[in-house]
Amino acid sequence: CTMHFIILQYFVTADIVVLVSEVAKNLDKAGALIAALPTVTLLTLFWLYFEGHSAEKITNHAWYTFWYVSPTLPMFAAFPVLIQRFGFWGAIAFSILITVLFFIAIALILRRFTIDLM
Repeated sequence: CTMHFIILQYFVTADIVVLVSEVAKNLDKAGALIAALPTVTLLTLFWLYFEGHSAEKITNHAWYTFWYVSPTLPMFAAFPVLIQRFGFWGAIAFSILITVLFFIAIALILRRFTIDLM
């Protein structure tokens, strides 16, 4: 039964990723909108719930996801500019660097408010 559930998780999660990719091929805005939805987070919350994890565990996941999303936002703003200047792989590399730097900065700021992300 557990193995069947894990297989179901893989198929549902993979289907959503493929759906976003296929929609994005034809409809830029619709693909971006679907990708921007917190589908992975919602799926994770569902999977944690269905696996019988505590409300505290599920709550912690949602709480930390909120704080981990914010450092990724500058990357999405910078990527269109970076790809024009550095090509795809350069833009990816700089985007990762931007995200890491913003994550460290936010983690250090939030530590002052007793929110520990690292």
